[in-house]
Amino acid sequence: MTTAVDRSALMHTYRDPSVTFVKGSGTRLYDAAGKEYLDFVSGLAVTSLGHCHPAVADAVALQARTLEHVSNLYGNTLAPDVASTIDRLIGGGEERVGGQVFFSNSGAEAIECAIKLARRYSGGRGANVVSAFGGFHGRTLAALAATGQIEKHAGFEPMPAGFSHVPYDDVDALVDAVSGPGVIAVLLEPIQGEGGVVVPSSDYLRAARRICDESGALMIVDEVQTGFGRTGSWFAFQRLGLVPDVVTMAKALGNGFPVGACWAKAEVAAAFGPGDHGSTFGGQPLAMAAVRATLDVMERENVCERARVTGEYLRRSLLTLPGVKEVRGEGLLLAAVFNNPIAGVVAANAESAGVLVNPVRRDTLRLAPPLLVSNDDVDAAVGVIRGVLRSLP
Repeated sequence: MTTAVDRSALMHTYRDPSVTFVKGSGTRLYDAAGKEYLDFVSGLAVTSLGHCHPAVADAVALQARTLEHVSNLYGNTLAPDVASTIDRLIGGGEERVGGQVFFSNSGAEAIECAIKLARRYSGGRGANVVSAFGGFHGRTLAALAATGQIEKHAGFEPMPAGFSHVPYDDVDALVDAVSGPGVIAVLLEPIQGEGGVVVPSSDYLRAARRICDESGALMIVDEVQTGFGRTGSWFAFQRLGLVPDVVTMAKALGNGFPVGACWAKAEVAAAFGPGDHGSTFGGQPLAMAAVRATLDVMERENVCERARVTGEYLRRSLLTLPGVKEVRGEGLLLAAVFNNPIAGVVAANAESAGVLVNPVRRDTLRLAPPLLVSNDDVDAAVGVIRGVLRSLP
């Protein structure tokens, strides 16, 4: 439904919303009229524990009454603890791997940190970063330059120098690009989320790791959308048994609180010294309280296993829908691909019926429900989509 909210003071960087939400709980959202919606978007893979999870809400509320902010001129007790947890999860959850973390406020800022770190680590031997067409890394200028969706560059040229793109999942193209002069890093998503939930061949990231090892380029993996259990492991790269040099993350990290992070191997992180990078709000107490509570619940609830099991149930259910030719993705980051370009109308009609899904491409519907979603919720959402598809001419 359209509400009477006056949006005239907002920059028109988004389309006018079809619905305005005023409350959320678990897998449900509620609009201003009290209508209930089943949320299979999760704020673009952000609210992985569901809306207003009590443990996260309580942690933020308590921290807001204790210490809100001091800046990085001074220390707080939460950031080092959270960084240690992230380092442990990078290794699979059992023990720390010895890397280090920089905290930011978003995924784009985490990418900016990774790019700056790669340039500093290179010692001046180059500045070029290779990424993939179809990839998405953010809207700030350097992150946008790395983004392989060239249509998003229009109107913002000239893009910052030092970025090139190759076809995704093409090892030969990556070899050729990295052999060029001045390449210091390869930046890839393990699954291209905004690109349509595109999963590469099983040997692609392994090949990228080998290419980086042979050339001396850093391997940067963008786990902003795929990280923290979404694909069935703490990070999607872990399914392949490799370790990147740098990992960026955000979205699910704070379950709705705006926070991001850039992890790097210790020898890479050591390229930064005091004054080389910073963020006024990065690692501040409110954000860290949200992250600490989020990661604690994720571990207790074994969200990786839940994503694998429920994700397979959702995959099988989607494959029964009329007009679905394939289901792409891993865990609870899935896309139903239709025979025809109907994703937009399916999403709009599903929203009217109380289910939120995202038409990430004209023929592709992305589903990223909270990782604590039940089979009953899956049945309800798929049932609505089925009804929508049957009603189409």
